[in-house]
Amino acid sequence: MEKGLVSVIMPSWNTGKFIAESIQSVINQTYSNWELIIVDDCSNDNTDSVVKQFLSDSRIKYFKNEHNSGAAVTRNKALREANGEWIAFLDSDDLWLPEKLEKQIDFMISHDYVFSYHEYEKIDEEDKPLNVYVTGPEIVTKRKMYNYGYPGCLTFMYNVKTMGQIQIKDIKKNNDYAILLQLCKKADCYLLRENLAEYRIRKKSISHDKLKKKLKSHYDLFRYCDGKPAIIAFWYACWNMWYGVMKKIVYEKNI
Repeated sequence: MEKGLVSVIMPSWNTGKFIAESIQSVINQTYSNWELIIVDDCSNDNTDSVVKQFLSDSRIKYFKNEHNSGAAVTRNKALREANGEWIAFLDSDDLWLPEKLEKQIDFMISHDYVFSYHEYEKIDEEDKPLNVYVTGPEIVTKRKMYNYGYPGCLTFMYNVKTMGQIQIKDIKKNNDYAILLQLCKKADCYLLRENLAEYRIRKKSISHDKLKKKLKSHYDLFRYCDGKPAIIAFWYACWNMWYGVMKKIVYEKNI
């Protein structure tokens, strides 16, 4: 583990249209002590050729799965390759603002936090703002994290020394939430009140799902990944759906 180094975890699958911009948003960081670990899940588009343009930067490491394995396996592989004191996540279609790492690390060090997240805005596939600003609770405790996974994947960061290495079970959806559920058992997550990222809404994104499928994916998360009894997992899944509605009302603002 290298002190001060931020390991940026970036899984990819068929995001050749977007990944260059995502990588560039890491390169543009005012905090330069980072490594970007990209693990590709057997893309069949032009992801390889796009990423290769950036590999002259020794901070960028590119790995490929032997066969299509899903997001959980892909994230796990990237996490095993990480060498940093800090772990941060950026999906291969999302963007960070240039001061994201610098401001978040300063926030955590100055307050002695080991787990934090920040605010963000939504954009569409053409980089156009959707005029939606997303925030969250000042402190996400373990109880609140089980109610809902408030920290967006592109916003949260944690200290490896305190939290240890994270590996999650092979669930097809909600694998970022599975990481949050492990982390919240060790520390509260604190909100940095500043927009430091842009979350891309895509028409074919797996995060947008029918109600029934979404309920099942939440049930699978609590039942098979977090190991809750069936009835408890179903209760959490229903509760989670309710808090998802409330989050949009309370913490998502039109601007």
